[in-house]
Amino acid sequence: MNDAENPEPANGSPRGAAPEGVRLQKVLAAAGVASRRVVEDYIVEGRIRVNGVVVEELGRRIDPENDLVDVDGTAIQLDVSKRYVMLNKPTGVVSTMKDENGRPDLRLYTKDWEERLYNVGRLDAETSGLLILTNDGDLAHVLAHPSFGVTKVYIAKVEGTVTAQVIAQLTKGIELEDGFIKADKARLLDASKGASLVELTLHSGRNRIVRRMLSAAGHPVTELVRRQFGPLHLGTLPAGKARELTKIERGALLTLSRQESPADQTPGDAQETE
Repeated sequence: MNDAENPEPANGSPRGAAPEGVRLQKVLAAAGVASRRVVEDYIVEGRIRVNGVVVEELGRRIDPENDLVDVDGTAIQLDVSKRYVMLNKPTGVVSTMKDENGRPDLRLYTKDWEERLYNVGRLDAETSGLLILTNDGDLAHVLAHPSFGVTKVYIAKVEGTVTAQVIAQLTKGIELEDGFIKADKARLLDASKGASLVELTLHSGRNRIVRRMLSAAGHPVTELVRRQFGPLHLGTLPAGKARELTKIERGALLTLSRQESPADQTPGDAQETE
Protein backbone atom coordinates (compact mmCIF):
# COMPACT_ATOMS: atom_id res chain seq x y z
CA MET A 1 0.00 0.00 0.00
CA ASN A 2 1.51 3.33 -1.00
CA ASP A 3 1.48 6.66 0.85
CA ALA A 4 -1.37 8.01 -1.24
CA GLU A 5 -3.60 5.17 -0.06
CA ASN A 6 -2.64 5.66 3.61
CA PRO A 7 -1.91 9.37 4.09
CA GLU A 8 -0.53 10.82 7.31
CA PRO A 9 -3.00 12.85 9.38
CA ALA A 10 -2.78 16.62 8.88
CA ASN A 11 -1.19 17.17 12.29
CA GLY A 12 1.76 14.90 11.43
CA SER A 13 0.87 12.14 13.93
CA PRO A 14 0.97 8.55 12.67
CA ARG A 15 -2.41 7.13 11.70
CA GLY A 16 -4.16 5.78 14.78
CA ALA A 17 -1.95 7.65 17.22
CA ALA A 18 -3.45 10.12 19.67
CA PRO A 19 -2.78 13.73 18.61
CA GLU A 20 -0.14 15.48 20.66
CA GLY A 21 -0.95 18.36 22.97
CA VAL A 22 -4.22 19.81 24.22
CA ARG A 23 -6.70 21.82 22.20
CA LEU A 24 -6.12 25.54 22.63
CA GLN A 25 -9.82 26.14 23.30
CA LYS A 26 -9.77 23.70 26.22
CA VAL A 27 -6.58 25.15 27.71
CA LEU A 28 -7.80 28.76 27.59
CA ALA A 29 -11.22 27.86 28.93
CA ALA A 30 -9.55 26.11 31.88
CA ALA A 31 -7.40 29.20 32.41
CA GLY A 32 -10.54 31.29 32.78
CA VAL A 33 -10.03 33.33 29.60
CA ALA A 34 -13.40 32.56 28.03
CA SER A 35 -15.65 29.67 27.01
CA ARG A 36 -14.42 27.35 24.28
CA ARG A 37 -16.88 28.87 21.82
CA VAL A 38 -15.67 32.40 22.56
CA VAL A 39 -12.04 31.27 22.30
CA GLU A 40 -12.85 29.96 18.81
CA ASP A 41 -14.14 33.42 17.94
CA TYR A 42 -10.88 34.91 19.25
CA ILE A 43 -8.91 32.55 16.98
CA VAL A 44 -10.96 33.53 13.93
CA GLU A 45 -10.40 37.19 14.79
CA GLY A 46 -6.64 36.66 15.03
CA ARG A 47 -6.45 37.69 18.69
CA ILE A 48 -4.48 34.71 20.03
CA ARG A 49 -0.77 34.00 19.62
CA VAL A 50 1.24 30.91 20.59
CA ASN A 51 4.95 31.52 21.03
CA GLY A 52 4.54 34.87 19.30
CA VAL A 53 2.76 33.51 16.18
CA VAL A 54 -0.90 34.26 15.47
CA VAL A 55 -3.05 31.12 15.60
CA GLU A 56 -5.01 30.56 12.38
CA GLU A 57 -6.47 27.07 12.77
CA LEU A 58 -9.30 26.14 15.15
CA GLY A 59 -7.82 22.69 15.78
CA ARG A 60 -4.54 24.02 17.14
CA ARG A 61 -3.08 21.96 19.97
CA ILE A 62 -0.43 23.19 22.41
CA ASP A 63 1.81 22.00 25.21
CA PRO A 64 0.56 23.97 28.25
CA GLU A 65 3.81 23.36 30.13
CA ASN A 66 6.08 24.86 27.50
CA ASP A 67 4.10 26.97 25.03
CA LEU A 68 3.53 30.67 25.69
CA VAL A 69 0.06 31.99 24.89
CA ASP A 70 -1.20 35.55 24.79
CA VAL A 71 -4.60 37.06 23.99
CA ASP A 72 -4.71 40.62 22.66
CA GLY A 73 -1.04 40.92 23.61
CA THR A 74 -1.58 39.95 27.26
CA ALA A 75 0.16 36.80 28.49
CA ILE A 76 -2.03 34.02 29.88
CA GLN A 77 -1.06 31.97 32.92
CA LEU A 78 -1.36 28.30 32.00
CA ASP A 79 0.68 26.82 34.86
CA VAL A 80 -1.74 26.76 37.79
CA SER A 81 1.02 25.68 40.17
CA LYS A 82 2.49 29.19 40.09
CA ARG A 83 1.44 31.71 42.75
CA TYR A 84 1.74 35.48 42.58
CA VAL A 85 1.14 37.45 45.77
CA MET A 86 1.30 41.15 46.60
CA LEU A 87 2.38 42.15 50.11
CA ASN A 88 2.29 45.59 51.68
CA LYS A 89 5.42 45.08 53.76
CA PRO A 90 5.36 47.07 57.00
CA THR A 91 8.41 48.80 58.42
CA GLY A 92 10.49 46.71 60.81
CA VAL A 93 10.20 43.55 58.69
CA VAL A 94 13.27 42.30 56.83
CA SER A 95 12.93 41.06 53.25
CA THR A 96 14.03 37.48 53.79
CA MET A 97 12.29 34.19 54.49
CA LYS A 98 14.45 33.52 57.55
CA ASP A 99 16.42 36.10 59.50
CA GLU A 100 19.40 34.75 61.41
CA ASN A 101 19.16 37.63 63.87
CA GLY A 102 15.60 36.82 64.87
CA ARG A 103 14.01 39.91 63.37
CA PRO A 104 10.46 39.74 61.94
CA ASP A 105 10.68 38.28 58.42
CA LEU A 106 8.42 37.39 55.50
CA ARG A 107 7.34 34.03 56.90
CA LEU A 108 4.68 36.00 58.77
CA TYR A 109 2.92 36.59 55.46
CA THR A 110 3.41 33.36 53.48
CA LYS A 111 1.87 30.81 55.84
CA ASP A 112 -1.53 31.04 54.10
CA TRP A 113 -0.09 29.49 50.91
CA GLU A 114 0.96 25.86 50.51
CA GLU A 115 3.62 26.73 47.95
CA ARG A 116 7.04 27.96 49.04
CA LEU A 117 6.98 31.61 48.08
CA TYR A 118 10.00 33.87 47.75
CA ASN A 119 10.32 37.63 47.62
CA VAL A 120 11.16 39.36 44.35
CA GLY A 121 13.98 41.71 45.28
CA ARG A 122 14.05 43.38 48.66
CA LEU A 123 12.91 46.40 50.60
CA ASP A 124 14.99 47.86 53.39
CA ALA A 125 13.65 46.99 56.86
CA GLU A 126 12.60 50.62 57.41
CA THR A 127 10.97 50.92 53.99
CA SER A 128 7.37 49.83 53.61
CA GLY A 129 5.24 49.06 50.59
CA LEU A 130 4.75 46.77 47.64
CA LEU A 131 6.68 43.51 47.62
CA ILE A 132 5.96 40.60 45.28
CA LEU A 133 6.06 37.02 46.55
CA THR A 134 6.08 34.14 44.08
CA ASN A 135 7.32 30.64 43.26
CA ASP A 136 7.91 31.60 39.61
CA GLY A 137 11.68 31.85 39.31
CA ASP A 138 11.74 33.07 35.70
CA LEU A 139 9.39 35.94 36.44
CA ALA A 140 11.28 36.80 39.63
CA HIS A 141 14.51 37.10 37.67
CA VAL A 142 13.02 39.56 35.17
CA LEU A 143 11.34 41.70 37.81
CA ALA A 144 14.29 41.86 40.19
CA HIS A 145 17.13 42.41 37.73
CA PRO A 146 17.57 46.08 36.77
CA SER A 147 18.80 45.19 33.28
CA PHE A 148 15.17 44.55 32.34
CA GLY A 149 14.23 48.13 33.24
CA VAL A 150 11.20 47.41 35.42
CA THR A 151 10.23 50.70 37.04
CA LYS A 152 9.33 51.25 40.68
CA VAL A 153 7.53 54.24 42.17
CA TYR A 154 8.33 55.49 45.68
CA ILE A 155 6.82 58.16 47.91
CA ALA A 156 9.41 59.66 50.26
CA LYS A 157 8.90 62.02 53.17
CA VAL A 158 12.05 64.08 53.50
CA GLU A 159 13.48 66.79 55.69
CA GLY A 160 13.29 70.36 54.42
CA THR A 161 11.43 72.10 51.61
CA VAL A 162 12.14 70.54 48.23
CA THR A 163 12.40 73.12 45.45
CA ALA A 164 11.93 72.87 41.70
CA GLN A 165 15.72 72.97 41.39
CA VAL A 166 16.04 69.84 43.54
CA ILE A 167 13.44 68.02 41.41
CA ALA A 168 15.40 68.97 38.31
CA GLN A 169 18.61 67.75 39.93
CA LEU A 170 17.05 64.35 40.64
CA THR A 171 15.99 63.85 37.01
CA LYS A 172 19.20 65.27 35.52
CA GLY A 173 21.30 63.02 37.73
CA ILE A 174 23.46 62.88 40.83
CA GLU A 175 26.96 61.53 41.22
CA LEU A 176 27.10 59.04 44.13
CA GLU A 177 30.04 57.10 45.52
CA ASP A 178 29.13 54.10 43.32
CA GLY A 179 28.41 56.07 40.16
CA PHE A 180 26.01 58.39 38.39
CA ILE A 181 22.26 57.93 38.89
CA LYS A 182 19.13 59.76 37.80
CA ALA A 183 15.43 59.27 38.41
CA ASP A 184 13.19 58.38 35.48
CA LYS A 185 10.66 60.83 36.92
CA ALA A 186 10.45 63.03 40.01
CA ARG A 187 7.79 65.36 41.33
CA LEU A 188 6.97 67.27 44.49
CA LEU A 189 3.67 66.20 46.05
CA ASP A 190 3.59 68.46 49.09
CA ALA A 191 5.76 70.72 51.23
CA SER A 192 4.80 72.03 54.66
CA LYS A 193 6.13 72.42 58.20
CA GLY A 194 9.72 71.83 57.21
CA ALA A 195 9.09 68.55 55.39
CA SER A 196 8.25 67.49 51.84
CA LEU A 197 6.67 64.55 50.03
CA VAL A 198 8.49 63.52 46.86
CA GLU A 199 7.49 60.88 44.30
CA LEU A 200 10.39 59.15 42.53
CA THR A 201 10.19 56.71 39.63
CA LEU A 202 13.31 54.72 38.74
CA HIS A 203 14.44 51.32 37.53
CA SER A 204 17.84 51.17 39.22
CA GLY A 205 18.36 48.35 41.68
CA ARG A 206 21.27 49.81 43.59
CA ASN A 207 21.25 49.44 47.35
CA ARG A 208 19.17 52.05 49.22
CA ILE A 209 19.25 54.20 46.10
CA VAL A 210 16.24 56.41 46.87
CA ARG A 211 17.53 57.30 50.32
CA ARG A 212 21.02 57.99 49.01
CA MET A 213 19.80 60.15 46.12
CA LEU A 214 17.64 62.33 48.31
CA SER A 215 20.29 62.61 50.98
CA ALA A 216 22.81 63.70 48.35
CA ALA A 217 20.31 66.32 47.20
CA GLY A 218 20.20 67.69 50.75
CA HIS A 219 16.94 66.11 51.91
CA PRO A 220 17.36 63.02 54.12
CA VAL A 221 14.46 60.56 54.03
CA THR A 222 12.38 60.11 57.18
CA GLU A 223 9.74 57.77 55.69
CA LEU A 224 9.72 55.73 52.48
CA VAL A 225 7.06 53.58 50.83
CA ARG A 226 7.02 51.78 47.48
CA ARG A 227 3.67 52.33 45.82
CA GLN A 228 4.21 50.67 42.44
CA PHE A 229 6.25 47.83 40.99
CA GLY A 230 6.05 47.54 37.20
CA PRO A 231 2.35 47.31 36.32
CA LEU A 232 1.28 46.62 39.92
CA HIS A 233 -0.16 49.30 42.19
CA LEU A 234 -0.38 48.98 45.98
CA GLY A 235 -3.82 50.59 46.01
CA THR A 236 -5.66 50.32 49.32
CA LEU A 237 -3.97 47.13 50.54
CA PRO A 238 -3.31 47.74 54.27
CA ALA A 239 0.18 47.45 55.74
CA GLY A 240 0.91 43.87 56.81
CA LYS A 241 -1.68 42.36 54.45
CA ALA A 242 -1.10 40.11 51.45
CA ARG A 243 -3.37 39.02 48.59
CA GLU A 244 -3.10 37.01 45.41
CA LEU A 245 -2.86 38.99 42.21
CA THR A 246 -5.93 39.26 40.04
CA LYS A 247 -6.06 37.60 36.62
CA ILE A 248 -5.45 40.99 35.00
CA GLU A 249 -2.46 41.70 37.25
CA ARG A 250 -0.98 38.25 36.59
CA GLY A 251 -1.38 38.78 32.88
CA ALA A 252 0.39 42.13 33.08
CA LEU A 253 3.31 40.64 35.02
CA LEU A 254 3.66 37.63 32.72
CA THR A 255 3.55 39.89 29.67
CA LEU A 256 6.37 41.90 31.19
CA SER A 257 8.42 38.79 32.00
CA ARG A 258 8.24 37.55 28.41
CA GLN A 259 9.92 40.55 26.87
CA GLU A 260 12.53 39.42 24.38
CA SER A 261 15.52 41.50 25.41
CA PRO A 262 16.59 43.44 28.50
CA ALA A 263 16.96 47.19 28.56
CA ASP A 264 20.42 48.67 28.65
CA GLN A 265 21.93 47.89 32.03
CA THR A 266 23.38 50.76 33.99
CA PRO A 267 26.91 49.96 35.23
CA GLY A 268 26.93 49.26 38.95
CA ASP A 269 23.31 48.15 39.11
CA ALA A 270 22.51 45.03 41.11
CA GLN A 271 19.46 43.21 42.40
CA GLU A 272 17.19 45.89 43.78
CA THR A 273 16.94 46.67 47.47
CA GLU A 274 15.57 49.85 48.95
